[in-house]
Amino acid sequence: MCEVAGAENLPPEQPFPAEASPALTAFNQATAEEARRQISHCVALSDWCAAVVAGRPYATLDALLRNAEKLAQAWDGRALGQALSAHPRIGEKPQGAGKEADLSRREQGSVSEEDTVLKQALRAGNLAYEQRFGRVFLIRASGRSGEEILAALQRRLANDAQQEQREAISQLREITLLRLKETFQ
Repeated sequence: MCEVAGAENLPPEQPFPAEASPALTAFNQATAEEARRQISHCVALSDWCAAVVAGRPYATLDALLRNAEKLAQAWDGRALGQALSAHPRIGEKPQGAGKEADLSRREQGSVSEEDTVLKQALRAGNLAYEQRFGRVFLIRASGRSGEEILAALQRRLANDAQQEQREAISQLREITLLRLKETFQ
């Protein structure tokens, strides 16, 4: 074994980046319009979708996700309002047959149709939230139980308007990036 003076100060050897998945390769090679269609289900923000598409080609999924997250940091109350047009109320069955509705159904799968007490509590919480903040309650439901969603809803009702806008935008980012990641895995 050959030793190099100062080798202990070198960064650890980095593996070669993984090759792009077939889905990411197709995204990189698609026309701008086709690429926008491939990610439009992630969030109802056409400017963000266009900016993500403009950042192509992406060598890896991590590169795509880093750029998407960077772009999402610019979201404000206007973007939140626009994006909420595609989100159903928590605990209510999403309408439609499109990809966004399918994703919402799957993401909210932890809210059992049979748990009438939970559904009633979510319905009451949604109403209180909408009266207080003037918009639909938004939370990344994926990976959370119905009870966890209800607890977060009740906690967030105590937020002031600015706190809640920041938290809702943060949740929108989480939902969007999760959907984007799932699209290209």
